[in-house]
Amino acid sequence: MTNPIQPRLTQVFRFVRCSYADGVAELVYAFDQGEELIERVRFPAAPAVTAERKHAFEAALTLLHLIAGVSYYKAGVPPKIELCSGPLDDATADLLDALYLHGLAEFAYRNGLDLRGRIAFPRSGEPSGMVLASALHLPPRTLVPIGGGKDSLVAVEAIKQAGGAATAVWVGNSPLIATCAERTGLPTLNIQRELAPGLFELNRLGAWNGHIPVTAVNSAVLAVAAILYGYDSIAFANERSASAATLEYDGQQVNHQWSKGYAFERALGDWLYTHVAADLHYCSLLRPYSELAITRAFAKLTPYFDVFSSCNRNFKLLGPRPADRWCGECPKCHFVFLALAPFLPKPRLLAIFGRNLLDDETQTAGFDALLEYRDHKPFECVGEGAEARAAMYALSQRPEWQEDALVARFGNEILPQLEVAELALEPWLQPAGDHRVPDRLQPALAAVG
Repeated sequence: MTNPIQPRLTQVFRFVRCSYADGVAELVYAFDQGEELIERVRFPAAPAVTAERKHAFEAALTLLHLIAGVSYYKAGVPPKIELCSGPLDDATADLLDALYLHGLAEFAYRNGLDLRGRIAFPRSGEPSGMVLASALHLPPRTLVPIGGGKDSLVAVEAIKQAGGAATAVWVGNSPLIATCAERTGLPTLNIQRELAPGLFELNRLGAWNGHIPVTAVNSAVLAVAAILYGYDSIAFANERSASAATLEYDGQQVNHQWSKGYAFERALGDWLYTHVAADLHYCSLLRPYSELAITRAFAKLTPYFDVFSSCNRNFKLLGPRPADRWCGECPKCHFVFLALAPFLPKPRLLAIFGRNLLDDETQTAGFDALLEYRDHKPFECVGEGAEARAAMYALSQRPEWQEDALVARFGNEILPQLEVAELALEPWLQPAGDHRVPDRLQPALAAVG
């Protein structure tokens, strides 16, 4: 940047403009009167936007511009948001206010910030868009986001079992995800998101940093893709446990997975229905299921055992696919190991991870956090503390696990402080709660269980 700014002292975050041409979306932002921050999202082999879909495509592109801005806004969190294209109707402003507040709640907590009362997208006062979206007669096929872990693979196999047409899609260049997507046997779509280089310069200049609601950004990318390529549904694989808060702080719930939760799913799904296309469905196929129920389903999908990985440390690596897909030390490794243990033969589980994490006393603090014992749930995409306790209790009742260091410690130290009646595994394996799965995908929803 020719005129360096101090990101934390900026006063205005500006959504400058967005455009699309030849498969490339450009999203432009700026702080104060500083240099433009230009992000590019590349849609491979993109067809031309038809006249029938032009209005819907522009609405989806605008939403992507507004949602992806969270990656840049958080660098300075200035007190004013400015939209160069003009104010928003109430429904759009409500969606964005909620996303930026709750989706950045962990970021704010970790940085000692309070964003309540600070985030206010300009609004026109119109209750909704001037004209509600019409149906576009989108083809009956589904975009299924692949993350490399067990959940999206369960969703893929459920859709395949139900006979639905689907494409495995991911954003970014992870070789781990690419390998999983190829193993599904589905057609694949790899969309590239190139962050503005200026963001890294802002970080060098002392920008605020931390977790953003990346699932929301990817959802907006896929909404554009659905209109561009022609899909009537986007089916994520977010479980009901994702709606549970990580902790509560100063009267505000902080949820690492907020944009994976049902509140965001409902808000975005409603917005797409009214603003983009009345026949575009946004849902999570796994919403009624707990992490443990999904893990039980995954335990039957043996063809994926040598390619899946939920270890976030691996997804931060650049270069070739790492030979070891599990670091064995992060919260995701801990939780997936613990959740799979009740449903897989012990030798098979140890072969996947290459070690026994529950017989390693150096891992005590990590598993305590999962159990919410003397600590809060980790800031990661892991199940609820009660789920982890149910899984650990199940292992404590099985001879092949009882003598492992952390299982024995659970039985001796933690279990006496718990109500055994609340530790049953079976209730976690039953579907429960609301969902937004459309009629066409109901057979796939049933196939999960």
